[in-house]
Amino acid sequence: MMREHQGLASRIIAARGRTSLPAEDAGMPLFTHHHFSVSQQPIMLQAQAWSERVSGLLDTPMSRTQRQQSFAGEMDSYVFKDMIYLDCRTDPLAQSRTLAKISCDNVRDFVFHVAVEGVMETLTDSRRERKSTQFVPGILALDMGQPMRMLRPTYAHVLAFFLPRAMVEAEIADADALHGQVLAYTSPLTRLLLAHLVALSRDLRGMSATAAEEAIRVCVDLLLAAFGKQQRLTSSARAAAQSVLRSQIQRHVQSRLYSKDLTPENVLRAFDLSRPTLYRMFENEGGLGTYIRNFRLREAAEELVSMRRTAVMEIAYGLGFGSASDFTRAFRRAYGMTPQDFRALGLDLRRT
Repeated sequence: MMREHQGLASRIIAARGRTSLPAEDAGMPLFTHHHFSVSQQPIMLQAQAWSERVSGLLDTPMSRTQRQQSFAGEMDSYVFKDMIYLDCRTDPLAQSRTLAKISCDNVRDFVFHVAVEGVMETLTDSRRERKSTQFVPGILALDMGQPMRMLRPTYAHVLAFFLPRAMVEAEIADADALHGQVLAYTSPLTRLLLAHLVALSRDLRGMSATAAEEAIRVCVDLLLAAFGKQQRLTSSARAAAQSVLRSQIQRHVQSRLYSKDLTPENVLRAFDLSRPTLYRMFENEGGLGTYIRNFRLREAAEELVSMRRTAVMEIAYGLGFGSASDFTRAFRRAYGMTPQDFRALGLDLRRT
């Protein structure tokens, strides 16, 4: 984890090899502080300088207008052994972390993104157009292993806490689901966090190294506690919602049991779900495809006994089985006997 974290740090504070992390030893400082600003660059190069600075982690396309005008951008980086804290101030921009970017690095940290000034809109699921909007002073959780696109339409002052994945997962069970969540200041815990963030933003530059480290780590502890509490609540709500959705899918399957169009692919389209999500909902049954097949086999078993004048293969074809051999194999695996033997046994049991 330390090696990955150093890779992240080098991307943030050492773009294009200008700076390197200090070697770790007993005399290592609590953190290293780096300041970067584009103000010393010619106006025509300011926007490009910022884009290049963050290019190791993010794509930050700059328009022709942005390149021709002055661009304000500065960043203070506080690099600890186990985390990174950034204080950034920029003019309007758009930035993204694409699948292509993710595939080229090993950065899988979590970022807790605090809006001090400005409004940010972040797209974290392009297929569903899931957008997270931060109003001052909202906090957005982002997983660096998942894609996102952020738009800052105005000047923005943001704080960012880069925390190793192991640190976040140790405190939050369903950490992957954090991506795109915005924390609201609606509880005593989150209001306490807000007070610490405001003080940190205002006072950090004048603090001693020891006081600065303590202040940053207090904010990290509060962040993890607040998101952990929210995640437990949202996990409960998500479980309830998935239970309702599972019931809807079960009714959908039951109402279309005799339709040849009843397939997992068509259910995916009907309910606009991702394949992994749908599989997890029916994981205990071996997936939705297995659930549908077993449901059809149960129906076939009932019809074999209750509709004794109906041919076995007519029942099989009516329930979507394509051939006699497929139906017989599936039925034998489920009930330990052929459909014909099951029908005979069922009729004998009814007579007793």
